[in-house]
Amino acid sequence: MTSASLNSATGPARRTVMAAAGAAGLAVALTACGSDDGSADSSDVSGSGTTQDSNGSGGAAGAGGTALAKTSEIPEGGGKIFKDQGVVVTQPTAGTYKAFSSKCTHQGCAVTSITGGAIVCPCHGSQFSVEDGSVKKGPATQPLASENVTVSGDQITLA
Repeated sequence: MTSASLNSATGPARRTVMAAAGAAGLAVALTACGSDDGSADSSDVSGSGTTQDSNGSGGAAGAGGTALAKTSEIPEGGGKIFKDQGVVVTQPTAGTYKAFSSKCTHQGCAVTSITGGAIVCPCHGSQFSVEDGSVKKGPATQPLASENVTVSGDQITLA
């Protein structure tokens, strides 16, 4: 018997089994990092805790981009997570607004809260600065990606 006929007689090749196991593991990992819990499309978050906001403040704006929020909705020293738009808008100091991707740089989970001046990923505990998106606590090693927002009057718009 040849080795090819020996493999087919005894079951699937080792390569086939390993590829199937790898694909199944990837599917589990991707499911664990995602969230489809039906929660509100954005969260108001401050240094003291989290409350949900479902008032639909993330609507379309003119040619400038997507209207996210009024400046009064972003707490100083904290921020607000816009789940549907995939961004976090923060106000590290009075009148200064920053925006970052809400996708954790560790394994791609969505951040879900902001507490004590940190944007927090629930999957593995990474924390990022509300000031510049830099890593405050790992396992993430890369900062959150910056996003472009503009402030016109009291309106914050995703560019």
